[in-house]
Amino acid sequence: MLTVIDHPLVQHKLTIMRDKETSTAGFRQLLREIAMLLCYEATRDLDVELVDIETPLMPMKAPRLSGKKLVFAPILRAGEGLLDGMLDLVPSARVAHIGLYRDPHTLSAVEYYFKSPEDMGERRVIVLDPMLATANSAIAAVDRLKEAGATDMRFVCLLAAPEGVDNFVGHHPDVPIVTAAIDEKLNEKGYIVPGLGDAGDRMFGTK
Repeated sequence: MLTVIDHPLVQHKLTIMRDKETSTAGFRQLLREIAMLLCYEATRDLDVELVDIETPLMPMKAPRLSGKKLVFAPILRAGEGLLDGMLDLVPSARVAHIGLYRDPHTLSAVEYYFKSPEDMGERRVIVLDPMLATANSAIAAVDRLKEAGATDMRFVCLLAAPEGVDNFVGHHPDVPIVTAAIDEKLNEKGYIVPGLGDAGDRMFGTK
């Protein structure tokens, strides 16, 4: 399942992020804000239970999240930019870290770090990466999380390319994608166009 968040606030913030004149600080703050809005959609169908509470006026039964806490799984390094906004919204979530880099020659994903909670099979895992380009890193990350026991996952990104969506769905049809936009295509270097450049470089000011 693919969900594109076309809310005006999301699209407005995304437009500013695309602008090459937007500063590193501005880009980072907008990514944090847009992550919160994407998180709403990725958590829309979380299970709730009714619990007894007392308001200042009377007792009542009110909904509360049930089950174990969420796991946010950012793909390092750019995925960390989405993590802060997600944790603003769900501060009690656990965090798994997946270190991957894209080989510049083959565009395949190479793992260099992985650390996750032990009981992944009992939690919803939200995988975070700003760009779904070739999807090779996203596929490798979900493969690794499934090896660790995860069964209930969502993939959240800022931008996606049609080629990346097709590739990801072909490998993991059971993992819904939540994104703010699907762009035109990938260029010959595997970057999304029109896109917004390299999200990690723009977020950390490394280029």
